[in-house]
Amino acid sequence: MAGHSHAKNIMHRKGKSDAARSKVFSKLAREITVAAKLGVPDPAFNARLRLAVANARAQSMPKDNIDRAIKKAAGSDGENYDEIRYEGYGPGGVAIIVEALTDNRNRTASNVRSTFSKNGGALGETNSVSFMFDRVGEISYPLSAGDADKVMEAAIEAGADDVETDEDEEEGGHYIYTSFETMSEVAGALEKALGEAESVKAIWKPQNNVPVDAEKGAGLVKLIGLLEDDDDVQNVYANFEMSDEDMAKIEA
Repeated sequence: MAGHSHAKNIMHRKGKSDAARSKVFSKLAREITVAAKLGVPDPAFNARLRLAVANARAQSMPKDNIDRAIKKAAGSDGENYDEIRYEGYGPGGVAIIVEALTDNRNRTASNVRSTFSKNGGALGETNSVSFMFDRVGEISYPLSAGDADKVMEAAIEAGADDVETDEDEEEGGHYIYTSFETMSEVAGALEKALGEAESVKAIWKPQNNVPVDAEKGAGLVKLIGLLEDDDDVQNVYANFEMSDEDMAKIEA
């Protein structure tokens, strides 16, 4: 299982607590507000907002929260968020990309830098690691959408580039990858074949993964978890892979 999948699994495990669910809703609301502010506040005419709302619904975010986040964009006194990308290295030489939406650049930069330095990592310059990733679209479905063959067939028919299936009963799923440019088009075709996706989003997909053992992996998982816990951080991506045995040791 690739590093980005591990990062997803960390979020899934944390998502079982009410506090973590509230944090997830907060991040989804921020993305909705930014998307509505950058375009028209109507999902029918704003592709980014449409995706943000669909992802919020997939996480069972209440309709009132979604509507409030859209209306917030229209308010003249609402916060203005900047999109910032941080890049650096974690334990074991693993490359990490952090995407943030912030109303205070200095606070976020200070927090992210501190989290890296206190947990065996180092923050680098912009573009210092992103060349090791591809900017692609990721469309995820639960295992209940169908078996691997059915999803693969639907993905090929829709024009997707690749499919990964994680068979883990609790946290697995189907992950369909597309070019960034064709993400919405492929998602629309897949919806006709498989139903509504759990999420449709642009991600940073590692070109190659760095093998990490349990010792380095423990520090890496902690670093990723702390970064994800930051209110300003929307997404974290890392190019690592770890054996199931080592991952089990960390979780024990």
